[in-house]
Amino acid sequence: MKKLLFQFDTDPMPSVFDTVVGYDGGADIITGYANVTPDNVGALVDGTIYTRGGSEKKSTAIFVGGGSMAAGEAVFKAVRKRFFGPFRVSCMLDSNGSNTTAAAGVALVAKAAGSLQGKRAVVLAGTGPVGMRSAALLAKEGAAVTLAGRQLAKAEEAAKAIEARFKVTIRAIETPDAESRGAAVADADVAFSAGAIGLELVAQAQWQGARDLAFLADYNAQPPLGFGGIEATDKGKDRHGKTVFGALGIGGLKLKLHRACVAKLFESTELVLDAEEIYALAKEMA
Repeated sequence: MKKLLFQFDTDPMPSVFDTVVGYDGGADIITGYANVTPDNVGALVDGTIYTRGGSEKKSTAIFVGGGSMAAGEAVFKAVRKRFFGPFRVSCMLDSNGSNTTAAAGVALVAKAAGSLQGKRAVVLAGTGPVGMRSAALLAKEGAAVTLAGRQLAKAEEAAKAIEARFKVTIRAIETPDAESRGAAVADADVAFSAGAIGLELVAQAQWQGARDLAFLADYNAQPPLGFGGIEATDKGKDRHGKTVFGALGIGGLKLKLHRACVAKLFESTELVLDAEEIYALAKEMA
């Protein structure tokens, strides 16, 4: 019985990255669909749940991806709404790689810290999918989380979305320039950088002199990195008395986690892998 993974992508083209990792995770055949929406996904789901029966059904699984987490969440909800009784297959949400990336980053920092309970954490450029998921997982670990963005209204919107989805409290602040970002880092124990490629958010001199700052994690693999003075390959490296993680240092666990999640999809018909479930696995693997 072939392991079939159906990739429902909200973008104009299915993700090549997700396809490659899907095969590395154990899928025998991956079929990708583009421009998937809650309105058109129903027929696709029906094709997965009404074909195979009994134990054969666990060899069919669904992966929801694409660049927008909001769009992915809407499709993921529509997918699960289509299930009933035994007519279901395992499914996973990882739009923009945000669930697996954030889970890997937070799991590595949590392991290094021992506990994040009560820690002050800031997520810079946190209004994107990876930043929002990181903020949510940090808050679930008990950290007091600040989500920073260039525009206060957008940061507040992101914070409210996280609070509604994860039932946690997130503080939103505006950090339009290097000075404000440096101040945010100086007031934190843990700092994450989730900004766009090619933009240094905090200079080395700013974070190096932050007295209480102990852990930094940067998701940008292409120079200049979000935190000046660290390397993409850093994985728990001590730099100026801080423990730092670069994008490639995080990426190794992210890829292993993504593959492991795909493999788990074919173990049953009941598995639902979203942020919480993926993070639990990340903590085990970290």
